Amino acid sequence: MDSREQAFAILKADAEKIRQLIEVQMDNLTMPQCPLYEEVLDTQMYGLSREIDFAIRLNLIDETAGKNILSELERKLAALHDATVVNK
Repeated sequence: MDSREQAFAILKADAEKIRQLIEVQMDNLTMPQCPLYEEVLDTQMYGLSREIDFAIRLNLIDETAGKNILSELERKLAALHDATVVNK
């Protein structure tokens, strides 16, 4: 696996970890409107966006791929949020 593929795989894995963290938190700990939930989500998403920016600057991934990782995660989180709110 070359550096670009490895960088992309790492970023995708980090995005998946955030999704899993939020899923566990929503299922077991707090409601989405909780300030702590929002702070954790904002911090994790900000950290991932900085990782992606860094990889883009190193030319390990292109900007479109980076934006797609964030967009995909945001869509998954929105769907997870909607499903959790409906089920509670």
